[in-house]
Amino acid sequence: MAIKREKKEEILTKLKKIVKDNASVVFINFHALPVTESSQIRKALREKGIGYTIAKKSLTRKALAEGGISGTMPEMPGELGIVYGTDPLDSAREVYTFQKKLDKKIQIVGGVFEGKFMTLEDMIKVAQIPGLKTLQAQFVNLINSPIQGFVMALSEIAKSKTQ
Repeated sequence: MAIKREKKEEILTKLKKIVKDNASVVFINFHALPVTESSQIRKALREKGIGYTIAKKSLTRKALAEGGISGTMPEMPGELGIVYGTDPLDSAREVYTFQKKLDKKIQIVGGVFEGKFMTLEDMIKVAQIPGLKTLQAQFVNLINSPIQGFVMALSEIAKSKTQ
């Protein structure tokens, strides 16, 4: 069914706002996704402050072209869903989690990250970056490891001298 011009303009305005206001945008193909699972994904994303919308590819391309994004726009096969968020990593990470969980009923096809178009491979790399809390924990562990080794060595020296 054809969409009226007014509705297209409304959708285009919404897409331009999404591209302008969000740190990252992930393009997904949801061809084999049943409605029940789609509803579950929408609910889970909404709870984490991540948006999910569906739009015609022609309107999406137009909004992206007017968004001033550098690079080459990725290929967008099948039905196109757009997942977006203010955190640069969350949207990609959540979609990647669902992609693994739902046995590829939903697939990342590309995206926008830091003002540049990203390919499928690039967006998967972005999705695999650990969260900030995890990175902080890894950093603290990295700093703590040599200190802990030094303390253990001193402890052993102290034990050998007391015997």
